[in-house]
Amino acid sequence: MVLSGGFAATSATIISGAVAERIKFPAYIAIAVLTTSITYPVVVHWIWGAGWLDAIGFHDLAGSTVVHSVGAWSALIIAYVLGARHGKYDRSGGVNTIPGHNIPLGALGVLILWFGWFGFNSGSTLSGMAAVEITIIATNTALAASAATITSMSCSWFKFGKPDITFTLNGALAGLVSITAGADVVSHIGAIVIGGIAGVLLVMAVLFLEKTLLIDDPVGAISVHGVSGSFGTLAVGFFALGDGLFYGGGAGLLMAQVIGIASVFIWCITFSFIVVKVVQATIGIRVTQEEEIEGLDIEEHAMNAYNI
Repeated sequence: MVLSGGFAATSATIISGAVAERIKFPAYIAIAVLTTSITYPVVVHWIWGAGWLDAIGFHDLAGSTVVHSVGAWSALIIAYVLGARHGKYDRSGGVNTIPGHNIPLGALGVLILWFGWFGFNSGSTLSGMAAVEITIIATNTALAASAATITSMSCSWFKFGKPDITFTLNGALAGLVSITAGADVVSHIGAIVIGGIAGVLLVMAVLFLEKTLLIDDPVGAISVHGVSGSFGTLAVGFFALGDGLFYGGGAGLLMAQVIGIASVFIWCITFSFIVVKVVQATIGIRVTQEEEIEGLDIEEHAMNAYNI
C-alpha cells in the first residue's frame, strides 16, 4: 500500500516539474488530485491489477509506463495548454535559456534519486524473489543509469562543444527510468544498451520539445519520464531474455508493449486535456505576468525563498 501510494505521488510530482514557475497553486493541487485518483489508478488496473494489458502479456516491472509515462504524458498536455514562461521565447521563435538557480543541489537530488531507485526497482518485485534475482535488478539499474550518464554527456558535448551538466544529470535519470520496465528480464549487456540509447534520446527529446513543439518544460520532465519511459518499455520487447525479439521470442511481447504504450498515451492525454480545460474554465490555471516575474513564492505563499 505504501509503495503504491508513493508511485501515485510520483506521477503527480512529474507534472510539477513541467509546469513550474507559472501555474496557480490551487490549479496544481486540483490536477494532482485528479491524476492520482483517476488517471493513474486506471493504468495501474490495466497493467498491475490483472487488467487487459496484463492479460496480453504487457510487462512493466516498476513503472516506466505505469508511473513515469502517466505523469509525463499528463504533463505534456498541461504544459501545452499552460503555455511557456514569459521570456522563454522571443518574437522570432528563438529559445532563451532560463537557468536553474543551483546546479549542485540539482546534482545532489539526482544522486539521492539514483540511490532510491535501487529500492524503487528491487522493491517492486513484491513476490519474495531470491536474493540473486534482486541483485540482478539492482545491477541492471546501476548499469543503465551509468551508461545513460555517459552517453547524454557525450551527446551534449558533441552537440554544444561542452559537456552540459544539466543534460548529464537528466541523462542519469533517463537511464533509470528506461530500465525500470525491464530490469528483471534483461541481461546486463541489455541494460547497458538500453541506458546508453536512453541518454542520447533524452538530449534529442529535450531539444525537439523546446525548439520544434515550443513546449516549455523547465526541468525536462516530459523527456526524462515520458520519452525514456516509453523507450524503456518498448525495449523490453527486444531485450527480454527468452521472450524478446532479439532472443528468439518472436514479436508477441513486442506487440504487447507497443499496444500498452499507445493505450496509456491516448488515455493520459485525453483525460488530462479534459481536466486542464475544466480547471482553466473554473478556478483558472495560470498566474498573471506580474506574479510570475515577482515570483510564485511571494505571490502564492507570501514567503520569500531568499532573504535578500
